[in-house]
Amino acid sequence: MNYREDLPHEVEETRHVVIEMPDGVRLSARLWLPAGAENRPVPAILEYIPYRKNDHTAVRDSMMHGYFAGHGYACVRVDLRGSGDSEGILRDEYLQSELDDGVRVLDWIAAQPWCDGNIGMIGISWGGFNGLQIAAMRPDPLKAVITVCSTDDRYADDVHYMGGCLLGDNISWASQMFAYNSMPPDPEQVGDKWREMWLERLEANEPWLITWLQHQQRDGYWRHGSICEDWSDVQCPVMAVSGWADGYSNAVFRLLSNLETPRLGLVGPWSHKYPHIGEPGPAIGFLQECIRWWDKWLKGEESGIMEEPMLRAWMQDSMPPTTSYRQRPGRWVAEDGWPSANVEERAWRLMPGYRLLPQDDLREADGQYNPDDRPYISVESPLSTGLFAGKWCSYAATPDLPHDQRQEDGGALVFNSPRLTESIEILGAPVLEFEFESDRPVAMVAVRISDILPDDKATRVSYGVRNLAHSDDHAEVQPIGAGRHRVRVKLNHIAQHFPAGHRIRVAISTSYWPLAWPSPEPVKLKVFTDACRLLLPVRPPRGIDEDVHFAAAEAAPPIPTEQKGVEDHNWHVIYDLARDQYLLHVVDDDGIKHIADADIDYIDRTEEWYASIADEFESISAEVRARRGLRRGGWRPHTTTRTKLTCTAEHFIVTAELDAYEDDQRVFSRNWQRRIPRHGV
Repeated sequence: MNYREDLPHEVEETRHVVIEMPDGVRLSARLWLPAGAENRPVPAILEYIPYRKNDHTAVRDSMMHGYFAGHGYACVRVDLRGSGDSEGILRDEYLQSELDDGVRVLDWIAAQPWCDGNIGMIGISWGGFNGLQIAAMRPDPLKAVITVCSTDDRYADDVHYMGGCLLGDNISWASQMFAYNSMPPDPEQVGDKWREMWLERLEANEPWLITWLQHQQRDGYWRHGSICEDWSDVQCPVMAVSGWADGYSNAVFRLLSNLETPRLGLVGPWSHKYPHIGEPGPAIGFLQECIRWWDKWLKGEESGIMEEPMLRAWMQDSMPPTTSYRQRPGRWVAEDGWPSANVEERAWRLMPGYRLLPQDDLREADGQYNPDDRPYISVESPLSTGLFAGKWCSYAATPDLPHDQRQEDGGALVFNSPRLTESIEILGAPVLEFEFESDRPVAMVAVRISDILPDDKATRVSYGVRNLAHSDDHAEVQPIGAGRHRVRVKLNHIAQHFPAGHRIRVAISTSYWPLAWPSPEPVKLKVFTDACRLLLPVRPPRGIDEDVHFAAAEAAPPIPTEQKGVEDHNWHVIYDLARDQYLLHVVDDDGIKHIADADIDYIDRTEEWYASIADEFESISAEVRARRGLRRGGWRPHTTTRTKLTCTAEHFIVTAELDAYEDDQRVFSRNWQRRIPRHGV
């Protein structure tokens, strides 16, 4: 990373600015202004998120917003209502009140003497979501959006559910927000009322997991904030960005396919991070690309950004499986539009003998059929299938990528291709057309494709999960009846090179825990291989690919920090033979970080446990414990939270605890327990 000290403009920074809402609630903002902007107004860039601008994201913010301001843009980083140093209560994600506040923040910015009235929004994850959602409201000052690691569909493609299956990340993320929402504002910014604001937050803090579990199908709760409900609502230009290790790459392709505004897509090898600090690498000069975008759409200057291909994506080379990559070898490829006529759907058939053969080779395979072969193959996966799946969304903060899939394949149906005689590259979403019978009314299926290296190591390329008891739109539960059924299981988009001499593997399992919560009871599926096809989006290399280049990553110098406590990031897979218990223990401990410009210590530790005993489906449990704290002199508030999710065949059971302390004196405590009926999940 090149930290630029020689930016075109000097930057003036203000750590706490108040923006008052119509109801009197005061939001807290941090400003970076190019020197002299009060006399020569400039366009502005807003990032609007709940992650504590003065400590949790302070380093990241200083690198990005300082860079934009150094290139002539006013940057405004706002804590959502009820977070950081902002007043009020944060009651859930993406509520209409949040979006309405965002529109009022845009109006406030546009009215400032340093702003020329043209504003863009940028954000990763939450800020990427609400950038699209606010764009759909069409506020006059908002002229363009950069949305990173976000989604257009809050039910089908977010941290909560995937293919109608409850994600393990849903429990993890709900618990993280439970902890974040328990933290106090900073008395240096809000004064003596900090304790009153803190106690108000603590009293109002509810485990969002309860709400999210009360909406197990796609209903109005999830349709709110899902811009895919009406693409035409978004009329400003959109740059959509993600990474193959992130959980949100699919949205880039839907946005390119469905928006009618000027748009660009960028997908690298990265996890859930901005691409200039992208891991796995290579990181790129993403902030330079942003400046080109802002220059075009906020200043009206021709920067060449819209002469770039609509989609630029990282074609990943084959790599041995591991849970953490520093770099992911590959090359950039490009498409002028999406969907692309350069991508051809090629079918592979699941064959008797656990073979995967190209559709074109079936005549040759006809003579290999055995009339005594059964028309189906059964699978009933052990609950341990999925322990090496990694996270639904990698943060590159722990070894959270999928490990060697051979450790999963023993619990799945596996179909292998012959060794490839020539290389194959795919770009897009693989699909498995799947015909089955189920012995239970509720079942799930997980489908994986892997790159099988010459030494038989298995690197997962893409996967998908599907609740077989849901309608195609996931709005209704349709219990699985007797007889054969057919579904399409869409896997995550990917760009992948399969070299000659490697094999392609399809694996099908009836569980994938803890990535997805299992069915209510054990399930046996009969898979009718004669009616199953794998559809691969094959793309040959093109000359346009050679023209894709990015500058090296650069940013403004980060604010100084000091690591005071030891960091610990790890995943532990434990098999207790005496109890026949599998346990995944995730440790994500940032230690103690000292933020110099706030003169504050920030404490952030989370541990997660995901367990099952043998094949007892009611033994499934997920537990998350978190500690968050702040220290400055004698001011030492901290909170501890615990969230646990267990189940019966009929109910989910949520148990939660929240305790808050000043020094070692507990000032608040509350417990929760809720039983929530399962509806086809």
